[in-house]
Amino acid sequence: MEQLLSPAFGTVFWATIAFLSVLYLLRRMAWAPILKALRDREQSIENALREADKARDEMANLHADNEQLLKEARMTRDTMLKESREIAAKVVSDAKAKAKEEASKEVELAREAIQIERKAAVAELKSEVAQLSIDIAERLLREELTESDKQKTLVDKLIEESTLN
Repeated sequence: MEQLLSPAFGTVFWATIAFLSVLYLLRRMAWAPILKALRDREQSIENALREADKARDEMANLHADNEQLLKEARMTRDTMLKESREIAAKVVSDAKAKAKEEASKEVELAREAIQIERKAAVAELKSEVAQLSIDIAERLLREELTESDKQKTLVDKLIEESTLN
């Protein structure tokens, strides 16, 4: 057991050379690829984080743009609705005014037609009265005009026969 606690110089020398050789081989063959893989992994994580931040910023910009577009669309819709209501109100008021104007024209034409018919009826009535008067006068003249009783009886009779009653 004593030998284990106090190693010989040759053992230490060869162990050191073996250790340094393994260390050199590990550094050359294993650590370089491991460290390179770790650096690549770290870089890919950083790139992914940058891309995620960029995507988050783009999403925020798109969301803001969408909100702006929605706001503009709502304003446009409200403006169009307001204009359509105004146009509809104007069309209705114009139609009412036109209907009122046409109705007043129709009433005026009807009044004029009634007035013309009334004048025509009065003229026809005057004509018939004149014709009737002429007929009565003609009949009276045919009869004997000397007797007043006969004349009076004839006038009464003609008045009763007339269509004016």
